[in-house]
Amino acid sequence: MTSNSTAPQFLSCQDAIGRLTWGDAVEALRQGHALPPAEIRDVFLGPPTGTMMSRSAWIEGLGYGAKTFTVFDGNAARGLPTVQGAMLVFDGETGTLQAIVDSPLVTEFKTAADSVLGASLLARPDSRHLLVVGAGTVAASLVRAYTAVLPGIERVSVWARRPQQARDLVEGLAGIDADLAAVSDLQDAVGRADIVSAATMARQPVIRGDWVQPGTHVDLIGAFKADMREADDALIARAALFVDSRATTLGHIGELLIPIASGVITADDVLGDLYDLVRPDARRRQSAEEITLFKNGGGAHLDLMIASWIARAMAS
Repeated sequence: MTSNSTAPQFLSCQDAIGRLTWGDAVEALRQGHALPPAEIRDVFLGPPTGTMMSRSAWIEGLGYGAKTFTVFDGNAARGLPTVQGAMLVFDGETGTLQAIVDSPLVTEFKTAADSVLGASLLARPDSRHLLVVGAGTVAASLVRAYTAVLPGIERVSVWARRPQQARDLVEGLAGIDADLAAVSDLQDAVGRADIVSAATMARQPVIRGDWVQPGTHVDLIGAFKADMREADDALIARAALFVDSRATTLGHIGELLIPIASGVITADDVLGDLYDLVRPDARRRQSAEEITLFKNGGGAHLDLMIASWIARAMAS
């Protein structure tokens, strides 16, 4: 990304309304993973209930980016955002600061587009029923992104630990071209879904392997630290495993770190990440009965791909 301008843009969530699409966000990640692999560094500080993360990346042909943000689990009860921060985007040739992008804007598009790109490469093409586990801000983005990019989705179910939260999310969503429903029985919902997308703050598994039917695609988002996971050992052992980035998941996130440490799987059981999956010769789904599992772990390179796209799209 190059520019002759030396005045950086500040891009807020309000600025972006009506100017960005989910399809373009997914395409930005697809194109970004066709570039040389990123150089990335992460720093995590603070206790489990209030963490500050600083994530930086350099991608040849794209530039530099640094996102610093906080994640406070208890902020929802205070009426405050769970995630707060900003992303800096620098030109790759001159080092010029080009844009400052509101962290929630980057995170919203990055997180959901990451999962939808994974699903577009791994889920059965005839998938019709999406189950979203969780009913927070990310869950709303997942409903919008999945239904916008995968037009075959006809039904969306939402489950949350607090049923009213799931009902509120469904009632608050507008313009979704699918049937929406809040559900109360998670086991039953998992067994009926073609795609299960989990975005919770769980530190213990909420999805059991014996609930999942053959052919399901499981998309795990919530776990982002070593003590967090959403799937049990049975599901991890049963599924064909993929990640968005080996560098940000293996050895870092409990979803894989814990079952690797206990011998349930090895690191070699992870069959590919997005750099592998976007290639025409990639190992993807092998049959209509195979259970595929995609761990969305995020990473500064994904933030940079999305923030650079946002800056370009909003400058035009």
